Amino acid sequence: MSEARINTLEERFVRYCKVDTQSDSTSPTAPSTPCQLDLSRMMVEELKNVGIEDAYLTDYGAVFGTLPGNVKDKKIPTIAFVAHVDTAPSFHAEGVKPIVHHNWDGNTIVLPDDPAVVIDPEENPHLKGKKGEDIVTASGTTLLGADDKAGIAIIMGLIDYLNEHPEIPRGHVRICFTPDEEIGRGVSDALMKDIHADFAYTLDGENPGDLVAETFSADQAEVNIKGVSIHTCCAKDRLVNALYLASKIIELLPKHRLSPESTEGREGFIFTESISGNAAEVTLKLNLRDFELEGLEDQAKLLQETCALVAKTEPRARITCNIRPEYRNMRYWLENDMRPADIAKKAYIDEGFIPNMLAFRGGTDGSLMTEKGIPTPNIFCGMQNPHGPMEWVSLQDMEKAMLICARVVGYWAE
Repeated sequence: MSEARINTLEERFVRYCKVDTQSDSTSPTAPSTPCQLDLSRMMVEELKNVGIEDAYLTDYGAVFGTLPGNVKDKKIPTIAFVAHVDTAPSFHAEGVKPIVHHNWDGNTIVLPDDPAVVIDPEENPHLKGKKGEDIVTASGTTLLGADDKAGIAIIMGLIDYLNEHPEIPRGHVRICFTPDEEIGRGVSDALMKDIHADFAYTLDGENPGDLVAETFSADQAEVNIKGVSIHTCCAKDRLVNALYLASKIIELLPKHRLSPESTEGREGFIFTESISGNAAEVTLKLNLRDFELEGLEDQAKLLQETCALVAKTEPRARITCNIRPEYRNMRYWLENDMRPADIAKKAYIDEGFIPNMLAFRGGTDGSLMTEKGIPTPNIFCGMQNPHGPMEWVSLQDMEKAMLICARVVGYWAE
């Protein structure tokens, strides 16, 4: 049965990865890109094909469906499993060509469309233990999309497994595929109204054994710099170059102690995500991340003080810094009701894992869902090196996640 499950996981996952679903933070629509709907429509049909009769697509791009419960004599909480259809806008995602390295031989993986891109097991500790497993990569010029199409394939496999094992007691199981998770817009108030679940789990994490009940809290900052534009022929003592001022702000931020590349564990950071504009006007977008709200406040203060300092060096410029909340650490709510995490821990242990309660240096749809009232920890889906060309996943890791989810369903009924 395991071989058949692996084959089905492979077929589905490879097919999903070939669909371009990249989201776009600059778009005002919901979902942010129409290409996401290509996969979402596909998922509605596939859900119906595996017996989810009420599967449907909302006008804001989310897919829902219900696997009915099989226990009649007691009330069991309704559990949702959630994955997102979109891929990150930070790297090329059109024309993905998944490659399955069956029975991987343990050697460095050279990606054929760009041989300079290699996945070296010496630099990927988790990969070193995967000899003999089936490893899926992209071809070198795009990301793969295991974040989070691995999660979608796992949930589809879970439906198969529960249909094949009616002896597993269950309440209603809700399926939810969200859009725009990568740009922080996957969990709308409309989605929270439509999901109809008491508790939920996202399938959106990396290493097998990782269980996330704590995430970063996140704010986004937008710095706008307006200089003085004038033709360079008469610019002396008159031109104020907004690009130069933007570079000063970036340079003054403490890269060696408060950036993603210089921090780890529970350390927060400020990340310069994008810069756009010209000499007349520039917009900087920055991500503020910390596990504690006090840390976010300190980062906001530092960024605002840096902008004010640069503004003082050139009074003719106008520099504004606006900061808005994105999501908050799910721990603030989960610590009031740890049942979802405790049941997942039991499932991990019974499936042979020592749970690693990971403080995740990022966020999931579960961060917002938990904040808005549905406790939603995160179960791993096996993806590695997400958001870039060296992304990979083991099909065997995906199968393990699926088996854990099946145990979670049964334990809630018990």
